[in-house]
Amino acid sequence: MDVNEKIKPNGQNGPDRLTPREIVAELDKYIIGQDKAKKMVAIALRNRWRRRQVAEDLREEIMPNNIILIGSTGVGKTEIARRLARLAEAPFIKVEASKFTEVGYVGRDVESIIRDLTDLAVSAVKAEWNEKVQIKAEVAAEERLLDLLFPKTEVNRKRQESKTDAMFQSLQTEPAEERQQRTREKLKKQLNEGKLENRTVEINVTSDSFPMLQIFSPVGIEEMGLNIQDLFGGMIPPKHRKRKMTVGEARHVLIAEEAQKLIDMEKVVTEAIRRVEESGIVFLDEIDKITGNSEGVGPDVSREGVQRDILPVVEGTSVVTKYGMVKTDHILFIASGAFHVSKPSDLIPELQGRFPIRVELNNLSTEDFVRILTEPENALIKQYVALLLTEGVKATFTKGAIREIAATATDVNERAENIGARRLHTILSTLLEDVLYQLPDKNMKEVKITAEDVKKRLKDIVEDEDLRKYIL
Repeated sequence: MDVNEKIKPNGQNGPDRLTPREIVAELDKYIIGQDKAKKMVAIALRNRWRRRQVAEDLREEIMPNNIILIGSTGVGKTEIARRLARLAEAPFIKVEASKFTEVGYVGRDVESIIRDLTDLAVSAVKAEWNEKVQIKAEVAAEERLLDLLFPKTEVNRKRQESKTDAMFQSLQTEPAEERQQRTREKLKKQLNEGKLENRTVEINVTSDSFPMLQIFSPVGIEEMGLNIQDLFGGMIPPKHRKRKMTVGEARHVLIAEEAQKLIDMEKVVTEAIRRVEESGIVFLDEIDKITGNSEGVGPDVSREGVQRDILPVVEGTSVVTKYGMVKTDHILFIASGAFHVSKPSDLIPELQGRFPIRVELNNLSTEDFVRILTEPENALIKQYVALLLTEGVKATFTKGAIREIAATATDVNERAENIGARRLHTILSTLLEDVLYQLPDKNMKEVKITAEDVKKRLKDIVEDEDLRKYIL
């Protein structure tokens, strides 16, 4: 059976079969608190699977419940969306709304969001299918390497090309065939044992780049969903050039070429587009930055204009990509913003209606910081312990030290700009700056951080307002 037929579409038995409670339990491994937000995104993800179980005539009518996450920076908005997409194995892209502008002004076209999402999906599907054909590709690459190391004789080559030709069959005797086969088997054994890795071979490498077209192409050509190489690929044949490299290097090149031959790119593109349309997730950050200010004076270029350009994509439209048309009707959009100056009701009414679910995330407390430092699977304390262990140093943090770090983060966030959990990164990097600088040091085998160490290291910085501004 062809490898392309073996692979089931994502979602039949995939991660989106998880129940909402199971999804929240998975998110809890990485995100502390924000239970309301995790609950809402879990329901939104599960609704993807529920929609696919509905009768086909009603399925197209069920639209995703897009979500707006409201909260200060560093409280977990982006992490929730990123972990959700990773959990669902869904095509995911994070974009900043402020990078897009109204059509006609400098900036990116909003439809490029979908084009970029499709590119990511195609790459992901291709990588998955690549793994499926890896064994076959390795076998084929090994045969090509053997051909390079021990070329077939002219008679044998012609015999293979014309097996029915009695003249060529009679030219080669059985003993010669046996000798050739024995030699090839010996080489194959040496190849498998890694004894030929440094031997030099010469292979043909395909070069399909068009540097002149890349340099002089219009700025917006990619925004139009066009691909120069696809346009001119039929007229300009791919260039082949010979390169000398070791067997080890050639193996990687040949495996990639053989894998490419085994994969049906049309099926890859079809599957990628299906995933984008059925389970794609777009995280639209800083949406509060494009809210219009009715009290402003003068032209307000592209704020409301961007909202009106984003509206059709969120509402459901067909976007032209270099892989074909992609419908956005069932893509889940998760928007986020601090909304310190503006509020969600400042968005244009049509866009507000496309984000029916609004969740306000809580600011993080000292207790939250303590949990963030220790509980998640990717907790900061665990990260720094692992980093120091690479230098042969065992690092330990006392409970008092962890609480002092958390209290310092809360204090600095209250007195300076509130950047949420990101404050912990700055504090820990400052706290361990001297240790990380001194390593490697053969005399340093263990480091113990106590509450007194934290106070001593950070006291002057916290008290000095100007210094705190630049360091913490």
